[in-house]
Amino acid sequence: MRSTQNVGPRTVSQHFLLSKHARSLSLARVARMSEEEARDAFKQIRWASTEGEPVCPHCGCLGVYSYKSRPVFKCKACDHQFSVTSGTIFASRKLPISTYLLAIAIFVNGAKGHSALQLSRDLDCQYKTAYVMAHKIREAMAAEVETMKACGEVEIDGAYFGGYVKPANYKENRRDRRLAVNQTGKRRVVVIMREREGRTLPFVFKSEAESLPTLEARIDASATVHADEATHWDRLHARFLTKRINHEWAYSDEGACTNKAESFFSRLRRAEIGTHHHIAGPYLKAYAREMAWREDHRRVSNGEQYLMIANAALAHPVSRQWKGYW
Repeated sequence: MRSTQNVGPRTVSQHFLLSKHARSLSLARVARMSEEEARDAFKQIRWASTEGEPVCPHCGCLGVYSYKSRPVFKCKACDHQFSVTSGTIFASRKLPISTYLLAIAIFVNGAKGHSALQLSRDLDCQYKTAYVMAHKIREAMAAEVETMKACGEVEIDGAYFGGYVKPANYKENRRDRRLAVNQTGKRRVVVIMREREGRTLPFVFKSEAESLPTLEARIDASATVHADEATHWDRLHARFLTKRINHEWAYSDEGACTNKAESFFSRLRRAEIGTHHHIAGPYLKAYAREMAWREDHRRVSNGEQYLMIANAALAHPVSRQWKGYW
């Protein structure tokens, strides 16, 4: 006879994105916010230290007049007029503030990023408007690691993006696209420094070897560096305790591995293939920084991510690259 032994419930680990802890933001609730509610939310986020009371961005004075006819403020000390978005990355805006909050919420919910075309459809605005808005958000997200140094256990690696050359129709006309003479010259490598249990710092170069001066300047002297078998990483042994892994033999060996770095490149590849389709060129660095932020905060709920990005956008000064509007 078959045994009828009682078996206890099997515990299956659940992915964080599937758990209830990952869902603390209601997109529908943000979409229903009125313009006044959205403006109050921006005030609470931007001037959190004064409990939402406006502070003059020109002189820092707390004495501020409020206009009844339009939503702007005037400083009592220097007579400077400003709004809730003045001096931030959303300065010179034309869309309602509620639209910017909704854009941030939509942008956050894209696990593999959010394309500008889809954002323009979601917000019912021009593609250029959505494109610039998305890049402004990316710029604000990356600002927190602009001068950061990697420390502890640091993995470094590189992956190439862009420079695709479509093969000729007939086989006899095709060329080996691995050769430099048959390439477009637009191919770039994303080199990252990723702390284990820490942050990810991406950079863009023409080759991995060109990244060495930047790596030496942005890695703390006390860090332990993990790299693959590429010969240009040999130079790092003179400055850091360096552990190497030969991927022809194994993925890891006695603690030496670059699996965390490979995990980041996997996310960036999925964003390229499944969402953006083309992330090369002068904006490759912006997309790489966005994916680094998403990878670093993958265990944070979407509500917390929403507040982090909104706070970063309102704390970031006017963009020099994405200034203006359409």
